[in-house]
Amino acid sequence: MKPIYAAKITKDEDGYFFVSFPDFDEAVTDGETMEEALFNAQEVLTLTLESRMDEGMEIPEPHRYKGKDLHYLAPAARVQAALLVHNARGNRSLADLARALETSWPSAQRLENPHHSPTLKMLDKAAATLGKKLILSFE
Repeated sequence: MKPIYAAKITKDEDGYFFVSFPDFDEAVTDGETMEEALFNAQEVLTLTLESRMDEGMEIPEPHRYKGKDLHYLAPAARVQAALLVHNARGNRSLADLARALETSWPSAQRLENPHHSPTLKMLDKAAATLGKKLILSFE
């Protein structure tokens, strides 16, 4: 799963850029300029995902939509990391992950905390433990 979600941006009659996310009904924002709308959209996406994770709600897989008014956005890196570890862990318990990482349960739990920024070393170790490879990129 690559946590990049579609944001639909339309210009309203007052000249504001209205942003909604087809995958999240509750995630909406706007901006006076396109740049402001995109900045606000990333913030709203991050907050929406954090909230859903905090409350144990479902996080939908990102869908690919077609349309000229769509932009694909990623949440903050710490939220991406938490989502990736959670999805890669699957049915494996956090206790099992902690044992495999040779760390404490709270330390393993922080890997899935969207408010915590894990180190690259810990993410790399978690990826290897889960049979994955950590790949970084600037986009």
